[in-house]
Amino acid sequence: MKRLFIPILLILLGWPGILRALEYRVGTWKTAQTIQPFFYEKYLPQGDRLALFTFTNPADQKTALLAGSLDMCGTTLAHAIQSASMGQPVVVVAALCNKASALVVKKDGPVMTEADLRGKRIGYVPGTMHEILLREILDRNGLFPEKNVTLIRVDFFDMNLALARNGIDAYLSGEPFPSQAVDQGLGRILTYPYYDQSVGTINAGMLVTREMIEKDPGRVMALVTAHALSTRYLTDNRSVWLGKAAEFGTPLPVLEKASSNIELSWDMDADFIRKVQALGERMQSLGIVKKQPDYTALIDLSFVQAVKRSLDVK
Repeated sequence: MKRLFIPILLILLGWPGILRALEYRVGTWKTAQTIQPFFYEKYLPQGDRLALFTFTNPADQKTALLAGSLDMCGTTLAHAIQSASMGQPVVVVAALCNKASALVVKKDGPVMTEADLRGKRIGYVPGTMHEILLREILDRNGLFPEKNVTLIRVDFFDMNLALARNGIDAYLSGEPFPSQAVDQGLGRILTYPYYDQSVGTINAGMLVTREMIEKDPGRVMALVTAHALSTRYLTDNRSVWLGKAAEFGTPLPVLEKASSNIELSWDMDADFIRKVQALGERMQSLGIVKKQPDYTALIDLSFVQAVKRSLDVK
């Protein structure tokens, strides 16, 4: 009886190699461009489980990651750069999405070109990818905040209301808010602020801690693999992607409009790193960061490269 009891007890306790069920704790937010983690469980090793936590901003996700409450989380690349520049041990192991930004102006307003923003009030959220892209537009058109344009801090969720009430003349934000403005007849999209010779279309990535890579690279590999396969599945199954995104509260017709300005992503390469560095340099010139991070420590290509080999992706 004792001989039978010990193996059974070991199984119940999850003795390594006997019971392998693992739980992966992942953070993301409920938008069409950050949706992949909702599909991870489909691609995790058989028997493993996903504990998914949703947030409203990347900073809170990163805080939970550093506290050990999450294994992986999404973040904007701007926030990843800011965190790394402060010495925080975060590592980008996969891309999350590209594009998803737009400059919106009043539907019947006088702004027809970027140069027409002179003298106008522009809504923005400080410290975001959208601020960097907005300032890139202004710089290219010889416009300067507090000199010939006025930047007004407005929460993402309030931008269309501010536009409707004439509190601002324009804003730069992420989807689905630009597409909502068009759908509601409040605004029109003046430009998509992507410049290939600098920052390009990069937007967000997936973070882990350096400690997790060192102590449990297999866990990171499982998550990056699930992320890559989820991205491929959703890209190939548009109706599933947008159908799930509609559950977050944005009407499907708006998501259909927004989808042309959203690119789900997972792969990273040397060009990706170059654009992240260009983003970091722009952030430093704006005073958002005091110094550049070590990009070889911030971005780890090894996991996506391993996935590419396993999938035979060129």
